[in-house]
Amino acid sequence: MSGAVMRALDSDLVYNFRRSPIAIISTLIVVICVGAAALAPLIAPYNPFDLASLNLMDSMIPPAFLPDGTAAHLLGTDNQGRDLVSAMMYGGRISLIIGLSAVVFATIVGILVGLTAGYAGGAVDAVLMRIADVQLTFPAILIALLVSGVVGVALPPSLHEKLEVYVLIFAIGISRWPQFARTVRSSTMVERGRDYVLAARVIGLSGPRIVLTHILPNAWGPVVVIATINIGGSILDEATLSFLGVGLPATQPSLGTLIRIGNDYLYSGEWWITIFPGVALAALVLSINLLGDWLRDAVNPRLR
Repeated sequence: MSGAVMRALDSDLVYNFRRSPIAIISTLIVVICVGAAALAPLIAPYNPFDLASLNLMDSMIPPAFLPDGTAAHLLGTDNQGRDLVSAMMYGGRISLIIGLSAVVFATIVGILVGLTAGYAGGAVDAVLMRIADVQLTFPAILIALLVSGVVGVALPPSLHEKLEVYVLIFAIGISRWPQFARTVRSSTMVERGRDYVLAARVIGLSGPRIVLTHILPNAWGPVVVIATINIGGSILDEATLSFLGVGLPATQPSLGTLIRIGNDYLYSGEWWITIFPGVALAALVLSINLLGDWLRDAVNPRLR
């Protein structure tokens, strides 16, 4: 092995990871979920997006371990005849894409706002942080619900289904940027008084260059931790919006959409349509949150 790899394996972070059963189990669950979602076109038994292959006569088939189940559909089918295993793989793929994209969008917006507020200070800092404070008084899902509804009304009906994924990414991302902004602002206010920043000013470097090349790398650690924790929340936001009917349409079976569809048939005996996607969503979000909590504690020197 190269020296860099050996140093990485001997780092405190890897050592703490090896000694944390929760982190190891959470990582395995996340890897399994992400792997199944990423490889869905290759390993899924069926393609739930291929409408030509769906047969309504195959709808509501129970799981294979029930008396009327069949081995062709291990976890049964939904109301449209989609194989639930395949639908969950593709649905997890959509949920992960939306969750990750929303966190990336929130991270970029939060970093830009936090760097600007922390470095400029004064009135700029006061205005930007008051906006963040006002938004933080409302639950993130409420902001996402409001933004999704407003943007959905503003778009022409013909574009709703085509742009629904992007609307969800924007709505969820814009509801979570204040957490990143406040963290980056705090780090920026600490770093801007350091000697290396003062030296950069003396030699004539511009403010944007100092912020991006000197201050941002030193404020990146807390951002990674917050982003990891927010991934689970963003996936849950997408599921909630889809469950409420303002997220993805029924033709795009995310985990939230499958839960919403199954909820209509829960009391009529077809429990598997909502239970299995619900368990998969809970396992994925819980594992990501536990992994984020471990990462937050592992990088905090006060907790070592």
